[in-house]
Amino acid sequence: MAQPDRRPYAVVIGGGIGGLTSAIALHLSGWRVTVLERAATLEPVGSGIGLAPNSQRALDVLGLGDRVRALAAWEGGGGMRAQNGRWLVRISGAATAAEFGGDLVLVHRATLVDLLVSALPADALRTGVRAELADPGAADRRAVVRTDDGDIEADLVVGADGINSAVRSALFPAHPQPTYAGFTAWRLVVPAPDRPFEPHETWGRGGVWGTHPLKDGRIYAYATATVPEGGHSPDGEKAELVRRFSAWHDPIPAIIAAARPDDILRNDVRHMSTPLAHYHRGRTALIGDAAHAMAPTLAQGGNQAIEDAVVLAHHAAPGGDLTAGLAGYSAARVPRTTAIVRQAARAARMNHLTSAPLIAVRNELIAAAARLGPNLILRSFASIADWRPPQQPYAAGTELAQR
Repeated sequence: MAQPDRRPYAVVIGGGIGGLTSAIALHLSGWRVTVLERAATLEPVGSGIGLAPNSQRALDVLGLGDRVRALAAWEGGGGMRAQNGRWLVRISGAATAAEFGGDLVLVHRATLVDLLVSALPADALRTGVRAELADPGAADRRAVVRTDDGDIEADLVVGADGINSAVRSALFPAHPQPTYAGFTAWRLVVPAPDRPFEPHETWGRGGVWGTHPLKDGRIYAYATATVPEGGHSPDGEKAELVRRFSAWHDPIPAIIAAARPDDILRNDVRHMSTPLAHYHRGRTALIGDAAHAMAPTLAQGGNQAIEDAVVLAHHAAPGGDLTAGLAGYSAARVPRTTAIVRQAARAARMNHLTSAPLIAVRNELIAAAARLGPNLILRSFASIADWRPPQQPYAAGTELAQR
């Protein structure tokens, strides 16, 4: 006769990168976990995600760091360019690794999601489930998640339901919603151009373009521009990219030409301009965009969600005081993520300048800093990339938590 499973039970609402990572971290720390995802299948948007050294260290804790690093497509570095193609900064992968103990790894979101799902228990993920927080719980009662199939009681609920988080609204109904960051973003994955190129991010007038290789030979590209909120091009987003970016340097025109209309995603960028004071209430915690949505200008949205996951598992250890643990989670994460949200907003203002004189001054300052050495540029990112997780790996022998 099978013995009942007496492990504490956690329910994760949302099957994105943050939700899956938190489920893995909680499972490895001793929780029984279920992930409830509204979509019928996990089909991540067709875009890439850059995993910086900080999130790689978090994935090391889960035994996944080396598997992620094996997906790196480029080890030659890259840099920042002006709209006319002039290199403002060139940074080698070796310089980045020397400064932070690792380089950026760019992967397709679908690849990362598949990797995370493979690390979950077979019965942990339930798709096509509409779930809402009915009761956040308290020290003396379990939390309740409502689904179409009935209520689920849990010792811990994790709200990983994204920027429009219903869990956040249930926990903090009076808190302001994320606001428009002042620009929109396009993302696309296309075949690689015939001519070789180096990864780059280009800062132009009122917008940004980035081009990066993926392991499978395709290219992930993204673009941003300062436009009114809620806009869409009447003749399609490819035509909009042609209008805005086809006069920029190679290989940008070729990448736009290679894109099919269905390849191009457009989303207004919103962020938590008013930060939450806490990322928990009762027995419920928020992670990722549900807690601290940020502009993509530092490429840290997904990275911070991964950090959240391992820190939450560390503080919410089975058998411990969950109330104190969740308070510790908020204390650890609110200051760091709030600072990164603000830093990302400052970066957005800098790389979306529209004044030609100001752009010229900005570019010269960046180039001058680069001439003093790549480490000067890299150190502006140091407080983010140098982060270390609070715990050692669960998977023995194969990964290093400190890199």
